[in-house]
Amino acid sequence: MLSISPADFTDPALARFLQEHLDDMQPTAPPESRHALQLSELDCPWVRLWCAHIGGEIVGTVALAVMDDGHEELKSMRTSPHHRGQGIARTLLAEALDDARSRGVGQVSLETGSVDFFSAARSLYRSAGFEQCGPFGTYVEDPNSVYFTIAL
Repeated sequence: MLSISPADFTDPALARFLQEHLDDMQPTAPPESRHALQLSELDCPWVRLWCAHIGGEIVGTVALAVMDDGHEELKSMRTSPHHRGQGIARTLLAEALDDARSRGVGQVSLETGSVDFFSAARSLYRSAGFEQCGPFGTYVEDPNSVYFTIAL
C-alpha cells in the first residue's frame, strides 16, 4: 500500500534516493541545464518534501519550493524506476498541489527536461492541467528545458 509523508532528512535511504535522482539527470543535459536539487538544498524552511513509501521503501519524492508570495516551484519529482507506471507520480503530484491549494498558493511552476527521458513527465504535467510557459524565476531560455505552470 502506498503511503505519503513528509521527508525524514535523517533517513539514509532518502539521501540514496535523491542521489539516484541526480545520477539519472547526469546524462540528460550539460551541468548548467540540470536543475535537480541536492539533499542539503531541499532541507530548508522554504521547501516542503514528501516521500511515497511502499512497505517502508521510498518509491517516490516530490517537493515544493517557495519562489515568492503565492508562487511555488515543483522540484525533485521522481519515481523509482522499478515502480514507474503505477500512478505514484500522479499521486505525489496531487498531494503537492492539494497542499499548495490548502496554503493559498495561487501558482505552481516547474522546469523539466526536453529530451525523450522526460516525455512521461511532460505528459503527466499536461494531463494534470499544467500549461507550457516560458522561463520563470531565475531560469533562462534553454533548449534542454521545458517550463510549465498551473494556476490553482
